[in-house]
Amino acid sequence: EGEEEWQGLEENVAHVPFAGERYSEAEMIKRSQIFYELLNKRRSVRFLSDEPVPREVIDNVIRTAGTSPSGAHTEPWTFVVVQDPYLKHKIREIVEEEEEINYKKRMGDRWVNDLKRLRTNWIKEYLDTAPYLILIFKQVYGRLPNGKKKTHYYNEISVSIACGILLAALQNAGLCTVTSTPLNCGPQLRVLLQRPPNEKLLLLLPVGYPRKDATVPALTRKPLEDIMVVM
Repeated sequence: EGEEEWQGLEENVAHVPFAGERYSEAEMIKRSQIFYELLNKRRSVRFLSDEPVPREVIDNVIRTAGTSPSGAHTEPWTFVVVQDPYLKHKIREIVEEEEEINYKKRMGDRWVNDLKRLRTNWIKEYLDTAPYLILIFKQVYGRLPNGKKKTHYYNEISVSIACGILLAALQNAGLCTVTSTPLNCGPQLRVLLQRPPNEKLLLLLPVGYPRKDATVPALTRKPLEDIMVVM
């Protein structure tokens, strides 16, 4: 396949000295504990305020997500930030129309019953009220300067890692979100947002402060011994 003779990186990428931060054992333990406690407060919040959020904060958390590793450094992600009320409402209309069908026909009784315990349904008010919607698209391939396709290795895994970093950055900034993967909405949202055919929607995040009357389900997380195996 002649299209993939050159992928965009120089044949011999220069290496530069690296000096990472080095902490004492006590400081490492302290920092890791503080970071865990910060992230352990993260919850999926569906009741978001329309209170404005500084745009610079959004820029910074997406910059942070962009530090994620990626296959062959292809950086196969696009973060679409929507703040226009009209566009947010169009997104809500698309999502709610498809989600109602999902709940009533596609998802099955077991899935719907599991979600019912969390009091979720196809009504997504937060898509209107959140000051920002961040839609994360994975680029299944790129384009070289000559127009030929550029392979994006492990694009879904790479973008998924970036999404995890984004969630941590939002929590660090004091913002809330809920991870949303609306079934069967990707193509319509891609067209609405004028994204190219090589981009596929992976995640939709409404971002903002919690409403004063916000609630979350009283859930617990698995203990360490249930999620870690030491060999």
